[in-house]
Amino acid sequence: MSLGKVFVAKGTLVLSTLLICAVILELAHCQKDGQEQRTPSPGRKPKANKAKAGKATNKGPRAVTAKPKVKATAAAQAQSVLTQVLNRGKFKKVGATLSVQAGDTLELRCRGRPVQWGVPTYLEEDDEGRLSIIQHERYGSLTLVNSTGADTGEYTCYPMYCEDTDCRKDYDKALKVFVFFPDPQELFVPSSDYYEAIQLRTNWPTVLPCQVTSPEAKVTLHREFPPLEVAVDGSEISFSVTKGFTIHRPRPHHAGALYCVASLGNLRQSSTKYMLIYVNYPMAPPAPVIQASSSSVALGENLRVTCVVMGEQNVVVDFAWEYPGQQIGRPLYTQESTSQVAGGAARQQVQSVLLVDEMREVDQGLYTCTAENLQGAKSVSTTVKVVTKAKPKKP
Repeated sequence: MSLGKVFVAKGTLVLSTLLICAVILELAHCQKDGQEQRTPSPGRKPKANKAKAGKATNKGPRAVTAKPKVKATAAAQAQSVLTQVLNRGKFKKVGATLSVQAGDTLELRCRGRPVQWGVPTYLEEDDEGRLSIIQHERYGSLTLVNSTGADTGEYTCYPMYCEDTDCRKDYDKALKVFVFFPDPQELFVPSSDYYEAIQLRTNWPTVLPCQVTSPEAKVTLHREFPPLEVAVDGSEISFSVTKGFTIHRPRPHHAGALYCVASLGNLRQSSTKYMLIYVNYPMAPPAPVIQASSSSVALGENLRVTCVVMGEQNVVVDFAWEYPGQQIGRPLYTQESTSQVAGGAARQQVQSVLLVDEMREVDQGLYTCTAENLQGAKSVSTTVKVVTKAKPKKP
């Protein structure tokens, strides 16, 4: 071996040795950094590392499959509470109702990302810049400054259920609080209407809001004419400080002009007047029955198609017809009538009769009657044929 080759071999060996040492030092440094990162903070018990390394086999290392993480949606986070922010950073869990003195600031927080807020109609229409709603990383906040008695009402936090970019309100997990803003000058929530018309529906409870700004106010119900206080027995009529007066089973004698009177301390005020209009709502949509005077009518003869509805007394039923002659603009001739049905129950028969004079070929086809009341509509049909008159036999 020549001297030059010896030097080259030695140089290569020295370089390889240096590279190996550098790698060993780097590995030792990384291991030290890893140990420092895993060092628990003082006073905290370190958690055991349960992760297992993949086992090497002749097929290669075994893959370690991590359990999929389920991202908590806002709906799941809605198990949270609705809180009121007080002075000096204090928080208070709110119940069904809350009182904030008029003029003070209301601040509510609702955990979830994102959430939406529902506020009284007065604030929805015009908050005059007093209402601020902000979505933070983990919660939504609602702040109302310079509050007034008109802000009294229900405030709702709706958790949002999101899939990708599509979000919708989770009404089932909504968090609600009714907030009163007591005003020493206004016992009732102000209204711009002197009269408010309300329907008394026989099949649905009727509510007279009579909304007060303070839960401490005593509220009574009065009739304008004849002037008297209406008895509130809790069964036929009941009162709730957040809803007002409820007439559970409206009847004709409840109709008329009513109003509420609130008193608190030396202050006594009247509400807006409610004009209650009694409407006899049907229990169900009509069930019409249709019948033609004949299923086959000769050319030139007249046709009568009758549509009959049996139902509750004093329930209005409207009729509409569709018939083949409409295609050429044949005019519609109908006769409608109402008659009482004998018996103990207050029942009535309402009918509509479609008259077709001098039948033509174009009048052959489907005749449809639609009967409608306040609960809905239903249609029935019958088919009529037009036949040629038989020629009289010669003697």
